[in-house]
Amino acid sequence: MLLLGVQRGGWQMGRRAFTSGTILQSNRKLLEETERDGVVILRMNNPKRLNAWDAKMLDEVEEAFGKHARDPNTKGLVLTGTDPYYCAGVQLSELIKPQVPSRLQTVIEKKNENLFDMFLSFPKPLVCAVNGPAIGASVTSATLADAIIASENATFHTPFATLGITPEGCSSVHFERILGKENADRMLGKEAWKPTAKEAAEVGLITKAVAHEALLDEAERTVRDLVAGGKPRPISEYVEEYKQVNHAESIALARAFFGVPFLENQKKFLQSRGKDKQARF
Repeated sequence: MLLLGVQRGGWQMGRRAFTSGTILQSNRKLLEETERDGVVILRMNNPKRLNAWDAKMLDEVEEAFGKHARDPNTKGLVLTGTDPYYCAGVQLSELIKPQVPSRLQTVIEKKNENLFDMFLSFPKPLVCAVNGPAIGASVTSATLADAIIASENATFHTPFATLGITPEGCSSVHFERILGKENADRMLGKEAWKPTAKEAAEVGLITKAVAHEALLDEAERTVRDLVAGGKPRPISEYVEEYKQVNHAESIALARAFFGVPFLENQKKFLQSRGKDKQARF
C-alpha cells in the first residue's frame, strides 16, 4: 500500500482493442470502461499521477468490480492503465485524514483489507494487463487475478522491506507459492528485486510477456479462453485462507505505518528532496 515513481506521460498504448467495443461510463475521468462482446476493459486513467490509487480511483474501481460481478452480461474483466504506468500503488496521503492515531490505524487496516478482498472475491475471470511499471499494491493485487499479461515495458516492484513496512496483498504467503522462497525473498526482502516482464514470466510471477501493442488483444483473448474453459478461478481454492492472511497482513501493515523504521525512511526521503522541515517527526 504505497506510492512511488516520478515519471509522467500520456496515453501511448495502441487503441485497436478499444475502438471496436462500446464505451461505457465515458463521463468518468479516472476509470474508463470499454465493453466488447461481454469482456469489459477497465482502464485506470490518471497518468499525471501514474494511475495511483487515491480515494476516488479506488472508489471507482470498487464500484466497477461490484457492478460487473452482478451484471449477467459481463463475462470477464481486464484491468489495465493509461501509459506509461500501470499503477504506482496506493496513494496513502489522499486516503486518510488527520485524526486520532488509533482511529487512523483502523482506517488504514480496513481500506487495505477491502482492496484485496475485492480481487479475491470477484466471481468471474479477471486478467490484469500490465502496460508499464507496477508498484506495491498494484503488483500484489494483480497476482490474485486469474492471469497477468504484461507489456515489454512493465516492471514489478514491491519494496516493502526497504520502506520499513510489512508485505500485503497476501504476498507473505502467495509469493512463495508462485515464485518459490528464493525469488519471493528477493522481491519482498531488502534486495527489493524489480523484475522486468521477461524476468517475471521466467520466474512465474506473470502469465505471459508480450509486445506492448499486442497487450490488450492478448489480455482479451485470455479472458475469453478462461470463460470458454468454464473452470473456477484458480485462486478460488485459497480464497478463505487468503482472506485470513489479508486480515492479518492489514493489521500488521497499519501498525507498520506508525513504526520507527517506516517513519525514519520517510524522514530520509523528505530530506533527500530538501524538505527538511517536513522531515522532522
